[in-house]
Amino acid sequence: MARTESTGSTWRYRWAQRQNVRRVSTYRGAETAWRRRDDELRRLRALAADFEGSAAAGAGLPLELVDDEVVLWALPAAQLVEVRHTTVLPAPDLTVAASAAPLRPRRPDGVRVTDAGMAVITSRRLVLLGGRGRRDWAYGRMTGLAHDPAAPVTLIQVLDRRRASGLLLPTDAAADFRFKLTLAFADAIEQRAAVLAQLDELIAEHDQLKPFRPAVATPAQARLSSFVPGGRRTIAVAAGIALLVPAALFDSNPSDPTGGAEVAAAATPGSPPGAPPALLRPAVPAPARTTAPKRTSAPRPSSTATTGPRCGAPENPLGYDFCGGTRIRKPAAEVCDWFDCVPQFWAGRGYLVQCRDGSVSLTGGRAGACADHRGVRRTISQ
Repeated sequence: MARTESTGSTWRYRWAQRQNVRRVSTYRGAETAWRRRDDELRRLRALAADFEGSAAAGAGLPLELVDDEVVLWALPAAQLVEVRHTTVLPAPDLTVAASAAPLRPRRPDGVRVTDAGMAVITSRRLVLLGGRGRRDWAYGRMTGLAHDPAAPVTLIQVLDRRRASGLLLPTDAAADFRFKLTLAFADAIEQRAAVLAQLDELIAEHDQLKPFRPAVATPAQARLSSFVPGGRRTIAVAAGIALLVPAALFDSNPSDPTGGAEVAAAATPGSPPGAPPALLRPAVPAPARTTAPKRTSAPRPSSTATTGPRCGAPENPLGYDFCGGTRIRKPAAEVCDWFDCVPQFWAGRGYLVQCRDGSVSLTGGRAGACADHRGVRRTISQ
């Protein structure tokens, strides 16, 4: 029986099954990462709203509290570090953004450990109750505060000390320590509301990045290029080889071991009859006319580039993302293999955009773009 190319073809069903498995796997991975970050932001928001201390929390600590001072948090394992050289730290701020990379349990260069003990955050100061004594950092005297982005070290500058000092903490406790120190400092300068507003903004921005459940791929969406391993690239390479091989066979004559040198010698005026081809000098071509070099545009990025953040876009080998850049008016033919295209996608006359229901349309910049899909959400760029 002859093979048909209808939607009932077996290869089309296999293509749809592979696409659906890949889409679901990609979606679940993105959703897990998104939900982990969402849970962390909401945990910090709840902690910031209910972060309170009490004088009873300091009972049993060898620390004398002043009037209306309360203990907010205590960590029994901390090390006192001091900077070997004079440095200037940035002014304290209320940033609560999470570190981009996980912290490593190491001590930065130029920092030495001088004591160890318990770190205590109160409503007025940060205190280390060490084996060699007590070290205080009063919030009202802080002039600089810096958290190392790669190590669990926090350095502080105060008015009455020339060199910066701080704490080296366990990696699993560093994030909570930094956040609670920020809350305590914000309370001291009466700016708790600014921290809450910042967390609300981060949660709202993160909600916009929630991945959409992908649409189900159907056999009717399969292209003929999907039937060939490698798709359109394999077809293009095969076509190029098909054109080059006949040309190479035409230029070469396997029955002539001299490669046509004798014929060229016979056609050269003044050449001695019977002279071997090796003794004949090849004709020197006339010098080519020099022309100004053509101006070429900058090379376009490769369609297989996948490096860099995609800002919530699904993983794809086309280099398309939501980060903002060059608008895409002529998308790659396989764009619907990686994004959920709207019906009649190729009838669009605009640039590539994502609609609010998660589908992708080619009507960006035109009136009524994504009209049947709750409007335009954001632009897809390259």
